Amino acid sequence: MKTILILSVAAITLALAGCSSTPTAPEKSPAPAKSAKNGGYYLDDGPEATPPGNLDAIPDAVPRDEPLNRFANRSYSALGSTYTPQTERRPYSEEGLASWYGRRFNGKKTASGERYDMYAMTAAHPTLPIPSYARVTSLANGKSVVVRINDRGPFHSKRIIDLSYTAAYKLGYLSNGSGRVRVESLDPAGYSIQGEAIRQGAYLQVGAFSRKENAQQLLQRLTRELALDASQTRVVLNGALYCVQLGPYANDDAVSSERVRVRERLDLNAVLVRRD
Repeated sequence: MKTILILSVAAITLALAGCSSTPTAPEKSPAPAKSAKNGGYYLDDGPEATPPGNLDAIPDAVPRDEPLNRFANRSYSALGSTYTPQTERRPYSEEGLASWYGRRFNGKKTASGERYDMYAMTAAHPTLPIPSYARVTSLANGKSVVVRINDRGPFHSKRIIDLSYTAAYKLGYLSNGSGRVRVESLDPAGYSIQGEAIRQGAYLQVGAFSRKENAQQLLQRLTRELALDASQTRVVLNGALYCVQLGPYANDDAVSSERVRVRERLDLNAVLVRRD
């Protein structure tokens, strides 16, 4: 949730310290404004008059390998502090307070240059790479979401991440304005294009394609001719290639047996891929 600075110069004006902007004055947290229908939210940054009725159906962000933004990962200053964003994806985990931001920023440019969509699964973070992905878990109820980092903020010493309206809704802290969470960075290579987390173990890679459609066609053929279920097949985006993989397998004997079956049934060579 973006914080609001209250100034008094002849009249009271409100200035909002935005995620993608560079504030020049200290933040000050206002009291939430109450609404019997919508719960508590900060002044007029709450939901629209008629928010979508299917927020639960909005899927989490799907981690994928994207080039880092040329401009959004440079060092910058906000509210008297200097921030140095990560310029490479590496493990990150932190617990702290999460806020959210809504209609006051909806449609405005984020630090990535993209337009903020309060109903998308995105978030602002002071230093994680843009773009990157993170799993955010509520410490109060255990609910978890995956968001795409595409903005900067919050610029507040007690807050570690600013979630979109929908992400905060899914974690159940909209009416409170904030909630304690755990934020963990995600490696895009560890997820299929369907958003499935890939477990550790041994896999067989049967093909790699520059076009997703070709990879999905091979995946359908493998599923049909080898009688596999969805949990045994996936397409993984690795750089610019869509890789078709089978597994994981319990041991090397199982890998060898399946490799022979793929060659005999489909006349395809498979290579071993290990995920540690």
